[in-house]
Amino acid sequence: MYYFIVNGNSRSGRGKKIWQKVETELKRQGIVYESYLTKACGEARYFARELSRRECHEEKILVVLGGDGTMNEVLDGLQCEVKMTVGYIPAGSGNDLARSLGISKNPKRALRHILLPKKSRMLDYGVVSYGSDEVAHRRFCVSSGIGFDAAVCHELLHAGVRKKLARVHMEKLAYVLVGIKQFVLAKPTRGYFLLDGIRRIDFQYLYFASFHIHPFEGGGFRFAPKADCADGMLEIAVCAGESKKKLIAALVHAYLGNHRRGKQLKTFRCREVSVHTDRPLPVHVDGESCYSQTDLQICCIEKKIRMLV
Repeated sequence: MYYFIVNGNSRSGRGKKIWQKVETELKRQGIVYESYLTKACGEARYFARELSRRECHEEKILVVLGGDGTMNEVLDGLQCEVKMTVGYIPAGSGNDLARSLGISKNPKRALRHILLPKKSRMLDYGVVSYGSDEVAHRRFCVSSGIGFDAAVCHELLHAGVRKKLARVHMEKLAYVLVGIKQFVLAKPTRGYFLLDGIRRIDFQYLYFASFHIHPFEGGGFRFAPKADCADGMLEIAVCAGESKKKLIAALVHAYLGNHRRGKQLKTFRCREVSVHTDRPLPVHVDGESCYSQTDLQICCIEKKIRMLV
């Protein structure tokens, strides 16, 4: 049985048009399905949780139509101990998950691979824990981050310019404009990481750190080229240094796929990491806000999500 969770508001409303094409194809082929259209933030999480709990005598295939944020909500709501296969039809602005897994941006082609799958993979996901009085936990599918990259994500979630540019198919320009603004505002802080409870790494001028299950983030920035979504490990990319100018070089290299990281962008691998910064910094999971924090715990959960690719 196919269950579709659809974010019609993704990509400034184009998700609804993509769903109409997919639904037309489903009806043409006589596919039995149920669809759940989200109207507000958090509904995808609720639908995923309820569908996970529903008893079904046949295989359940949950198909997500939306962006990385929609997939994040679905992952956060899934009952991972329940046997369920996940499919994905990308309909967002960044589509970093689709880019990593080689899922077509063409909705009919992506649907065809779901209805006639060649294979499925067991994928890792990450968990971020934060908060002092009451600890919160958020899963992430692609990446999480603290600092500059999260500040960009936070503003994009509320930026009116993004919606305006999306109407004329120029979403990438919104990323650039917000990125420039946050670059000007960015200030480094001191902090440290504790990798796997053993190795401590101190930073004097930390601008951002991203924690990856998949290589890409932010609509195509390849911060973690060696990230493997099924090896049980996090790949961490850290941007730290006195000179803010080197941050520009690191971002350009990551976007162009040039893996000469230099001294400005360092990478580490571990199963779990504790993070402390001297002042609160913005935090994101798959582009969704976790507010500002000083202390995080991030871990990788190995091969728990069965996904059609």
